[in-house]
Amino acid sequence: MRIPHFTYNGNKLMKNASPPTGVERFLNEKEIIVSKTDLSGKLTYTNRKFLDISDYEEAEVLGKQHNVIRHPDMPRAVFQFMWDQIGSGNEIFAYVINFCKNGDHYWVLAHVTPSFDSTGSISGYHSNRRAPNKQIIQDVITPLYQKLRNAEKAASSPKDGLNASMDMLTKFITDEGGDYGRWIFSL
Repeated sequence: MRIPHFTYNGNKLMKNASPPTGVERFLNEKEIIVSKTDLSGKLTYTNRKFLDISDYEEAEVLGKQHNVIRHPDMPRAVFQFMWDQIGSGNEIFAYVINFCKNGDHYWVLAHVTPSFDSTGSISGYHSNRRAPNKQIIQDVITPLYQKLRNAEKAASSPKDGLNASMDMLTKFITDEGGDYGRWIFSL
């Protein structure tokens, strides 16, 4: 499955978003961010926590691509891998850094699942996000994502960068035993 169009392409931010501030926001352990999208990734539902932490109003995000909150430091390969999984009907867990309207950011452990209609066809996607383990972010995820982003930036084109980053992520998953979900839960 092709990744839906991103609002951040390496040098542009969403029209109403501010540049990154470097300020991190935090979820508490009991908070859950919920969102739902259609098949193309356009938001059809967000809960109050989604809106509160990202600084958006519901009217600003409903009907927009979910990547309205995509942080510029998030590797494209992770999203490609996610879309490949959920587009095939599988669920996925992933560590994600998100972007607030004012330029702040926040990390989450995302659980993304396809939603199915009465015929068994995928009709959209549902995501619950929780507070991640900060030590895992610092020790494992940040260094891995930096390597993936470096591969993306070093390539001669965005497509080549995504391919290089996907190759690196695939090799990493293979080296960790070949099961991404099992690796995430082993952290």
